[in-house]
Amino acid sequence: MLTTTTTRALGPGELDEALAVLQRRPVDNAFVTARVRASGLDPWRLGGEMWGWFQDGRLESLCYAGANLVPVCAGPEAVSAFAERARRQGRRCSSIVGPAEPTAALWSALEPHWGPAREVRPHQPLMVTDAPSVTVAPDPYVRRVRKDELDLVMPACVAMFTEEVGISPMAGDGGLVYQSRVAELVGSGRAFARFEDGRVVFKAEIGAVTPQACQIQGVWVAPDRRGQRLSESGMAAVLRYALNEVAPVASLYVNDFNTAARASYRRVGFREVGAFMSVLF
Repeated sequence: MLTTTTTRALGPGELDEALAVLQRRPVDNAFVTARVRASGLDPWRLGGEMWGWFQDGRLESLCYAGANLVPVCAGPEAVSAFAERARRQGRRCSSIVGPAEPTAALWSALEPHWGPAREVRPHQPLMVTDAPSVTVAPDPYVRRVRKDELDLVMPACVAMFTEEVGISPMAGDGGLVYQSRVAELVGSGRAFARFEDGRVVFKAEIGAVTPQACQIQGVWVAPDRRGQRLSESGMAAVLRYALNEVAPVASLYVNDFNTAARASYRRVGFREVGAFMSVLF
């Protein structure tokens, strides 16, 4: 029997079908799932289009096409179709990110048209845990950032982003979008920090949140306090909040070359279960 496939942007009325695809891999897909659950599939609210790949009329794969290009549950045929659509549209994203295998295939197809990238990180271990740390005591001084402390935590957020991504989030629009995102995390009670003498020495946020999983991000320690295991006790504290109040599973992904961070997360109780890949423009 001849198999027919189609690729197109999804509409708001296809939300249930999209969520069913996303639920196949709830940890891998936490970022996209959180956006879809919060905003639906309307492009204006979602901040981009959600492309669907259909096989014999059944939705099998997705690709979020916004500030990031993110393949979801995408096999080789779906990746090829998404790459062709992205190539025709032209690059509008600042990064391609997702599970390593489909992201690598997507980038391989797009690199001749969109390359070179500013940086490619082909293997970023995905780490998860569903239990509080039993080996590292939570730092009792790590707490939620209050709304009136936004100005205190913002320099640490900017420093973390600049170190991690290689460019300042304050470039371009003067940091308006980035400041808005940090304010959203603080306002929702998902930003955590340890303050000493009015400055942040450790911080992290719980970014994407779904009923099945949440993603910890933005882990940062002040340069003069590194090597003192603040990241371990701080992460243990954030993990306690995450599992008790947010979701039954916590995840994060980390650069493979950051061996110190990977060892720190393992001591807290995270284990590696897969890998992500990021292409930065």
